[in-house]
Amino acid sequence: MITPSTNTQSNAQGSFGAMLQQARKNKQVSLEAAAAELFILKRHLQALENENFAELPQAAFARGFAINYAKYLGLDSVRIASSFDAAYPNELKAKSTSNIDTPLRPMGTLQRDTHNRIRFNPLLIIGVIGLIILAVFLFRMVSNASKENNQEPVSTLEDMSSIEQAQGAAFNSDANGVGASGSALNVGDTSATTAFLNVKLTNDAVISITDASGNSLISGTQSPGDYDLSGMPPFNVQIDNIDNVSLMLNQKSIALGTYATDKQATFELTP
Repeated sequence: MITPSTNTQSNAQGSFGAMLQQARKNKQVSLEAAAAELFILKRHLQALENENFAELPQAAFARGFAINYAKYLGLDSVRIASSFDAAYPNELKAKSTSNIDTPLRPMGTLQRDTHNRIRFNPLLIIGVIGLIILAVFLFRMVSNASKENNQEPVSTLEDMSSIEQAQGAAFNSDANGVGASGSALNVGDTSATTAFLNVKLTNDAVISITDASGNSLISGTQSPGDYDLSGMPPFNVQIDNIDNVSLMLNQKSIALGTYATDKQATFELTP
């Protein structure tokens, strides 16, 4: 218990606890905030302001707390230390001196308030970033594979034209060699058993040629190029656009315009 003489001495020097408390209030700082900044337990700061020395650790530690607290609040630390020394009870000084040889115990300093603070593990952050990069990479791979699988294949179906729809119709030739679907063009010896055709396309065109035995020599949409064909005459010929096609029979050119209607030609061709 603090003796009257001690209190008188403290009052003569000035109440350091009151100065600390008033400075903290002027600074508008709570005990919790001050404790977090100084890494001193809140109850120890409260004990300093109340000059409750029984709640403080040994004198040397308590005096250090008072000095640090005064500096934090912008007070004269030398004056606070002097006032602390004057107010500190003699009986506690003697007890503190007798405990010098005892093992040190935690005084509550260097303790952070970890409840409201988040610590980041660098390795954990690197791991998370790596997982994000891997996820993005896999997502792009899956997306690209899905796009490739969903691409519509190039259509190999041939557009049906009016000429192709007429394909398969019977060609009835009369004694003069004129067919029901067109005129027969005689450009050579009719006794030949095999004839040769050359089809040249300057642009895409639908063309169909069958020989007398029913073999399809060429059929459907054809791309630009030269096509050499051979078969048994007479040939049934169907062309959707004669502007894109030139035709030769046994190396002799055929005038397709003679048999065309609206650039479409359907006729029977013999050597």
